[in-house]
Amino acid sequence: MTDSVKFEELICTNSDCRIGVVTLDNPSSLNALTYNMLQLLKNQLERWQVDHSIVCVFLQGGGEKAFCAGGDVRTMYHVMSNENNADIEKFCTSYFTLEYQCDYLIHTFRKPIIAWGNGIVMGGGMGLFMGASHRVVTENSRLAMPEVTIGLYPDVGGTWFLSRLEPGIGLFLGLTGASVNANDAITIKMADHFALSKQKLMLLDQLMQLDWLASLDHRESITMLLDSISRKISGDMPQGHLMPYFSQIQRACSESELGAVVEKIHAIEVGSDDKWLSKAKGALQAGSPITAHICFRQVTQYQSLSLEECFRLELSLSVRSSTLGEFKEGVRARLIDKDGQPNWKFDSIMAVDSSLIDQLFMSLWPVDRHPLAQLGLVTAN
Repeated sequence: MTDSVKFEELICTNSDCRIGVVTLDNPSSLNALTYNMLQLLKNQLERWQVDHSIVCVFLQGGGEKAFCAGGDVRTMYHVMSNENNADIEKFCTSYFTLEYQCDYLIHTFRKPIIAWGNGIVMGGGMGLFMGASHRVVTENSRLAMPEVTIGLYPDVGGTWFLSRLEPGIGLFLGLTGASVNANDAITIKMADHFALSKQKLMLLDQLMQLDWLASLDHRESITMLLDSISRKISGDMPQGHLMPYFSQIQRACSESELGAVVEKIHAIEVGSDDKWLSKAKGALQAGSPITAHICFRQVTQYQSLSLEECFRLELSLSVRSSTLGEFKEGVRARLIDKDGQPNWKFDSIMAVDSSLIDQLFMSLWPVDRHPLAQLGLVTAN
């Protein structure tokens, strides 16, 4: 495991301005985010935010397969399997606090961040990607929040960004863990621009040639450049998977009870040879009933929270999920033993004890002692 992040500063052609380039360098694990990687990323972004020579940041994944496939759940599994609850809580509080601080920093970064979402963008990778000012997808992109398959829930700001999609769509994606391609991602506004994977170096070269000193709005300059690239290759956009079912998904996910939502999702008729919807239904059927309840409550009851409040809510949810056992069992079945047979705590969504879900949503800390209490309050000079 490389377990690192590479940083580079590209000098622009017409000035001494620089473009900061971040490469998540853990390709053997599809750039899964270790604690070390998150610390390196956060520290460098904080430096670049106050460095006047840096005009924008380009964030990419190492290798050709993934931007980032998620958090370091294998290490979490090891901790959950070998430590007592107090130590699990301590470790997971530290990890998730840092991860969410990093995600929040990207959401609120004072300079443009271009996220090059080539390949797999899932879980923790979505936490980085969704906060960027310019989210680029390619013909290879696959975006998803697949936590239902491992007994966690759509965190890393999922409470915020899933609830801000068109009604019902975020709930469907969270309940099924379904992946979307570039076409779907742009249509539902989970991404902003389309480019071909082979155009990355060309994009970086054109960014270096922009007249940054003459530009009053760096974000707009980048938008115009990316739009010009997208227009020339619109015919290369892959065909969408989600959009043919858009209205049916919305109707299914408009139900006021989780059980009714699930029933109506399963009732959507699958088109001939359509593996995408069949896979989504299968993941919902086989996924964690607890995750489904958490996701339903996230998207339907907490959509009015601020971004900071969402991260504070999720930190407590994530730590509680880590000591519950459902998350550990899901990682075991899917990633460790790979038997695909998780022994969930409940046999079905209808069997889940609502008092357990209530408890998971209770904060572990008083407001003033919350590890993320300072989000939104501290500003850099």
